[in-house]
Amino acid sequence: MDAKALLAPDTGPPLGQSRARILDLLRTEDAPLGVREVADRTGLHQNTARFHLDALTDAGLATRQARPRATPGRPCVAYRATGNGGAAGERRYRLLAEMLTAMIAGVMPGPGEAAAEAGRQWGRYLTEQPAPYQSADADEAIARLIATMTEIGFAPEVVEDGDGYQLRLRQCPFREVAEEHQDVVCKLHLGLMRGVLDQMRAPVTADQVQPFAEPSGCIAHIAARRAAPRGKGSRG
Repeated sequence: MDAKALLAPDTGPPLGQSRARILDLLRTEDAPLGVREVADRTGLHQNTARFHLDALTDAGLATRQARPRATPGRPCVAYRATGNGGAAGERRYRLLAEMLTAMIAGVMPGPGEAAAEAGRQWGRYLTEQPAPYQSADADEAIARLIATMTEIGFAPEVVEDGDGYQLRLRQCPFREVAEEHQDVVCKLHLGLMRGVLDQMRAPVTADQVQPFAEPSGCIAHIAARRAAPRGKGSRG
């Protein structure tokens, strides 16, 4: 691990399409916007809109402020674009990522399983759930999974693979950290994909991830979801 690289300031990756669209929306509005307003105007799920708004705030591109409510209750949180294009000060998110993943790998029992579960919870959080008794088919679920992974920065590409699919993750936005802590970071990504597909009640799931299977990235295998084992007392 190169300590100098960890201490170098982060230049920050380019904004994804949705995040850039949200920032443009905030910049064109005279008044701050709430999460629901941003979601309605961009067509994003509210949790996804909140995720991007918080990321813009952390990057210094937006600010949060309380907005009075018309009815009694806690003030609503609204967001406004900053006027200077970013807050002063250098960013070192890679160092933070290295510190956190090293702690998980070195301290927590079963770090891979813990990372996979955390990823699954976030995948569910970032995905809109279908209406009760409805579910996405395989094609729709994979299309929405690709959209989510694209937003995060994986540049995914899907190809059919026999009875399933291969999701080629052509770039990893956390590659440097994954090279040092593969079991944690790659399991986190596997859990994330499973959470997205779980939330849509999809008939497919992420079966496994092959880290650095290609020079340009990793390969996730998407397969039909296995039926849950039936209890001893079940009939029929």
